[in-house]
Amino acid sequence: MGYTVWTSEAGRDRLEAWYDRFLARVPAPVDRRVVTTSLGPGTALVAGPEAAPPLVCLHAMRTGAAHLLSELGPLLDRFRVVAPDLPGQSVYGPQTKLKLDDDSYAVWLAEVFDALGLGAANVFGVSWGGFVARQFAVARPARVRKLGLLVPAGIVNGSHWKGLTRMALPMLRYRLRRTDRNLRRLLAPLLTTWDDDWAGFMGDGMWDMVLDLRIPPLATDAELRGLSMPTLVLGASDDISFPGGPLVARAKALIPGVDTEVMTNCKHCPPTTDEFRHWLAARLTGFFKERDGQPV
Repeated sequence: MGYTVWTSEAGRDRLEAWYDRFLARVPAPVDRRVVTTSLGPGTALVAGPEAAPPLVCLHAMRTGAAHLLSELGPLLDRFRVVAPDLPGQSVYGPQTKLKLDDDSYAVWLAEVFDALGLGAANVFGVSWGGFVARQFAVARPARVRKLGLLVPAGIVNGSHWKGLTRMALPMLRYRLRRTDRNLRRLLAPLLTTWDDDWAGFMGDGMWDMVLDLRIPPLATDAELRGLSMPTLVLGASDDISFPGGPLVARAKALIPGVDTEVMTNCKHCPPTTDEFRHWLAARLTGFFKERDGQPV
């Protein structure tokens, strides 16, 4: 058997069950499509009015399209949201481990665009998905109308020491003793608000998903200066992975005309609350807005 994100067939079953559970949280009908690329078959979820402007949304590492879509409910009456499952990061994505220091992800996403009949579209990426979105915008700028990034990887990195003490040691403790207390200790630096589904999924993922410790390489100054499309960067004030202050500072220094904001009292995983979902939808709608009736 080749590379898979699951560690066992039982783990695969649990990951698929979690995917379906998050899919059930999406407050709109979802069209589940099989998308075949040179990496093999994968899934893309499509939701929202057919006549609405397309918005391609890319999920975080070790999650899936359903997980992200479950947090974007208020956007689904404003955009035709297209959420593909990323290669090597989702139980329903192509089962392969792509290189991070070339344009492999950009090649794959261009093939997804082609398969779904998208010429150019607005693109929004979260965390690892933000790295993929930014890489795609650098490699295929003509296909990205506007670029939105939420706590993106690949622009700044947090302290390795802080990551070790606040994440690695609790991870080891949880793997030695799988208790609710140890899970809460593990997720405390990541989750802004507690959510039983997210916590349960992330806890199972520690056992059921292959651990990939790679960190996406940082974009060069030239790559960031070359982002010619309108760009939005949202950082989180208490993000130990990609600290919001330095993230926004580097983006403002290099990306032409970038729109930025540091979300206060926010960790790497933003609040899983209706209040935040509506705030994010309004922020993204204001950025990915239409002009003269045409998507821009």
